[in-house]
Amino acid sequence: MIVGLGEVLWDVYPDAAHFGGAPANFACHAASLGAESWMVSAVGTDDLGDRAFDSLREKGVKSQTVMRDPTHVTGQVLVTLDATGQPRYEFAADPAWDHLTWSDQLASLNAACDAVCFGTLCQRSTISRATIRRFVESTPATTLRVFDVNLRQRFYDAELIEDSLEFANALKLNEEELPIVLELLGIQAADRGDALLRLIDRYELRLAALTCGPDGAMLATESESSRSPALPAKVIDTVGAGDAFTATLVMDFLRGVPLTVINEHANAVASFVCSQRGATPSLPADLKSFRWS
Repeated sequence: MIVGLGEVLWDVYPDAAHFGGAPANFACHAASLGAESWMVSAVGTDDLGDRAFDSLREKGVKSQTVMRDPTHVTGQVLVTLDATGQPRYEFAADPAWDHLTWSDQLASLNAACDAVCFGTLCQRSTISRATIRRFVESTPATTLRVFDVNLRQRFYDAELIEDSLEFANALKLNEEELPIVLELLGIQAADRGDALLRLIDRYELRLAALTCGPDGAMLATESESSRSPALPAKVIDTVGAGDAFTATLVMDFLRGVPLTVINEHANAVASFVCSQRGATPSLPADLKSFRWS
């Protein structure tokens, strides 16, 4: 049982709107890879909120823990892509996911989940931040608590990063986020591998992952590490690729797959997503049923 915890929103491109939000993308990809996948968020009582429920249902994600907020609208973000397919985001103010509150349903869900993934964006409001922290901190000790950093605009600071790492036990970030996080935390490292080990040591993490775009990814635990190149892909849209990587990483780690194979599989899934339009394209069968010896 895997939980995406945080924002549900619509990525609005010049020509279309696509369902998204990093935790929602994560939950959709986890469902595609075989998880009992749940989404914890909030949407408005508007057309986009209705369409969000439809999208989660189509992707096989359970949405009983997605609140309907009669006061605030469903989140939107304006997405523009540069010449290399890299996105820029402009977030609407005060959407429903900024008002995520605690409920008995959340208490039941977090007691049973095997992994939960959360980031920084939905913690920009004090209401949602308190709910996210309560959910993650009260999961069982065996739960994989994944902090997928996802730095966006000005919606983070040193305190938020530090607090999130204190109640997480796994970390995923990208090559652009790494130097920002290290500076905010006052960590000096010789290289990327050393940086991951320092983060693991300081925050007692079970797993750390660094995605490096066309250079692939690095994974590390306290006792081992793995580097894997990216698979060649014609990049159409990188939105959602990191979330697909995280979902694959979590699923394989929970299954006890060797670290090097996890890295290879997660890179393959992320490369495929980069070659498609939208954050949650349907995965081909060979990526869903990845085999290892």
